[in-house]
Amino acid sequence: MPITVEIVDVGVEERFFDEVFSYFDYVDKKFSTYKDNSEISKINRKEIQEVDFSPDMKQVFQLSEETKKITKGYFDIKSKDGQYDPSGLVKGWAIHNAAQILIRHGFVNFYVEAGGDIQAHGKNSHGENWRVGIRNPLNQEEIIKVIGLSGNGIATSGTYVRGQHIYNPHDIENKILDILSLTVIGKNVYEADRFATAAFAMGKDGIYFIEEFPGLEGYMVDKNGIATMTTGFKNNVLE
Repeated sequence: MPITVEIVDVGVEERFFDEVFSYFDYVDKKFSTYKDNSEISKINRKEIQEVDFSPDMKQVFQLSEETKKITKGYFDIKSKDGQYDPSGLVKGWAIHNAAQILIRHGFVNFYVEAGGDIQAHGKNSHGENWRVGIRNPLNQEEIIKVIGLSGNGIATSGTYVRGQHIYNPHDIENKILDILSLTVIGKNVYEADRFATAAFAMGKDGIYFIEEFPGLEGYMVDKNGIATMTTGFKNNVLE
């Protein structure tokens, strides 16, 4: 997936970007279910037992189990055939960790984006909050909302780009057809990503889960193109 990093502080050198992109390469090689030699693929083939999981894999499994409990089973990295796919959590987790790399180097004004999910810090080159567009799932050329971000993260789950890749673990056989996209703003992109995935799996009820969850705001577009937003979402809207 495309990855974008922008830093507007002084003292930026190519090595800082290299470090971030190297980290994403590491994550991809470890967690990609499309790579036969990744750790997660070896786990799915039962070539690696839990006791021998790497520290990062153990952390991701722990966070996934925690998210499953919080969402009452709507987030589950284990499919019905027993295979594990932690991608619904790993992307946001990796973006958040990449942002921490830049923070440790002393950077204040930057954003990190991967596959449409974003962690933003500080201000953009105009001294304003970072501007993020939410696409219309019925017309991807159209931006239907512009959000201002600073020190928080945003993630969108949906079926309008990749098709039906998210399922309701409580009703696996039926596709999620009543909504097309659900965008979540959280204190960081990791929080936004994992709960966007879980909320989308809930269908139309997902926006109410986001409404009631502390620290999250959401924006849902249903199959008819009708949007529903949480109470505080408007506080993040620029246009």
